[in-house]
Amino acid sequence: MSAVGRSSSSGPGALLDAGLTDLSYSTNTANALIHLYRAEVGKMTAYRQRLDMTTNWSVVTTAGLASFALGDPNNSHATFLFAMFMNYFFLRLEARRFRTFEIAHHRVRIMERFFYPAMLGDRVDAGWHQLLLAELSKPRSPMSRADALGWRLNRNYLWIYAAVLFAWLAKLDLAQPKGWVLEFPDALTLADIGNFPGWLVFAGVGLFYTHLIVLAVRAARTYPLEEG
Repeated sequence: MSAVGRSSSSGPGALLDAGLTDLSYSTNTANALIHLYRAEVGKMTAYRQRLDMTTNWSVVTTAGLASFALGDPNNSHATFLFAMFMNYFFLRLEARRFRTFEIAHHRVRIMERFFYPAMLGDRVDAGWHQLLLAELSKPRSPMSRADALGWRLNRNYLWIYAAVLFAWLAKLDLAQPKGWVLEFPDALTLADIGNFPGWLVFAGVGLFYTHLIVLAVRAARTYPLEEG
């Protein structure tokens, strides 16, 4: 078993008590690794911009649909349900981009933890390059699809979904005459959509938001990288 394999339990950045050695690199090897580092950082920058772009699409779409729904009392509150669906589409798209971002991020962190310290005279695990080779031969994201969804929820989308939920409830309330008193279970009929009863709509929204909260809480506990 290589030194990198023996250190996996302590993370890729852990230094071993045994098997440490000074590493020397040929000019070609050093140049290749430097160019690889620059390429991966460039990929990270590009995907960082794509992540911001997806969030911007979500914000603009939400604002537009909310303006439409609240601009006329005759417009259906189902517009906000459509906004929830669209935001989930953007969330899944952003999570997929985030997983690709993390592939490049992981490679960058490997080189920052081993290659550059060795170039600066530090003693590092001589078998670290096997870890990098494994990542290059079979690229894989260090986080699961569910964790990526939860992490993007924590960073951006829970706030967007909270705004959509409050706007939806406001739309239901504004559709009632002044002096209207909230009484259950009659209040559930406010969410009726065609032949779909309001209680079913409320139940669906409640289950959906519960799913989002579970994703967010779970990801906060299992994020695989050390950066916050």
